[in-house]
Amino acid sequence: MKSNLSSIEGFPEKNRRDFLKGSICLVAGASLIRGENRAADNPGRTSAKLKAAVIGHTGKGDYGHGHELIFNDYPNIEVVAVADPVAAGRAKAAERCRAARQYASYREMLDKEKPQLVSVALRTTDQHHAMIKAALQAGAHVYSEKPFTQTLAEADDLLATADKAGLRIVVAHQMPYAPNVQKLKKALAAGLIGELLEIRAHGKQDNRAGGEDMIVLGTHLFDLICRFAGDPLWCTARVQQKGRDITRNDAHPATENIGPIAGDEIHANFACPAGVNVTFTSRAKNRQTAGLWGLELIGSKGAVKILTEAIPKIYLLKSGDWTAQGRTNEWYPWPEDPTLNWSTAEKSFGPSNRRLVDDWLDAIRTNRDPVSSGRSATKALEMVLAVYEAALTGRRVAMPMTKRTHPLEA
Repeated sequence: MKSNLSSIEGFPEKNRRDFLKGSICLVAGASLIRGENRAADNPGRTSAKLKAAVIGHTGKGDYGHGHELIFNDYPNIEVVAVADPVAAGRAKAAERCRAARQYASYREMLDKEKPQLVSVALRTTDQHHAMIKAALQAGAHVYSEKPFTQTLAEADDLLATADKAGLRIVVAHQMPYAPNVQKLKKALAAGLIGELLEIRAHGKQDNRAGGEDMIVLGTHLFDLICRFAGDPLWCTARVQQKGRDITRNDAHPATENIGPIAGDEIHANFACPAGVNVTFTSRAKNRQTAGLWGLELIGSKGAVKILTEAIPKIYLLKSGDWTAQGRTNEWYPWPEDPTLNWSTAEKSFGPSNRRLVDDWLDAIRTNRDPVSSGRSATKALEMVLAVYEAALTGRRVAMPMTKRTHPLEA
């Protein structure tokens, strides 16, 4: 059965009204999960509903960009419970996601409720592996906030567990589902800027510049880089802390529990297939001149700039001629961008998460990986960890990496 979902992988596009309403109407007549019997054709019947649950931790990663709300407004999904060890936060989350019951322990919730779908909503990753593993072992498909895990070994374990059980993991990298990103990828393949030669990426470069910027926001950029240029072949990098190259002794916790970080200045190089070279930079000194965080794709006949948000802004470069007064280059909005006239609400995380969930549910039905799968999220995480490994060793790091632990940990 073919997917009718729009994605960067080439599924048919949909108009914005379809996106806001949800690209897929998941009727209860599809036996989505674990061989359940076909339900009646009436999608309003309670017996036809899929059971969903939410795991969060108020004050420790909270619920990300509305990840407790992802099951709302699906008529055939019932949120049976929410788990959060903080009572006040748990009650508020339960109200928001319309959960029937509340638990302090996510393990108790999984054991008693046996949900078919689970949202691991918290931003912090120190518990991602344990929570996702428990949900998979309970027989649930998993939606995870990014970053996926703290180490590649943890990610490998979760992917192996999911594969063995026939379960699907989706990770909250929303930009691959943006209609303009989908259309841009097709336009690039059709020669919009000629042959892709280079990608320059930079983080937000704010007070988190360096290691924290790379893990919090860089995974979004690295995920897009893999989709435009293919999986990197190797990495070299220089990471500095207060003007000197880092050592493992510079490793320290981030402001949130997302694993060890190091460095306040990062410059990394990745070699991608077909001769495409990629750079990533995060240093506070660049913020004023670099502007908003994003990507610049440089081709043999032009360039594209992507300013990253839930729905990115896309610009084309119009190069002027050299004159006695110099050369004038102008960036202008890509006129083929289908989201140019979208409202703020249409560009928000709510509809963006909805597209991601639509694809996840369709992937479950059609026995395929979601577009933003656990596998693709692992590739993005690997780019982060390759930067540290290259910086610490001073050597080119081949990818996929053989070392699956965190380079900043002994």
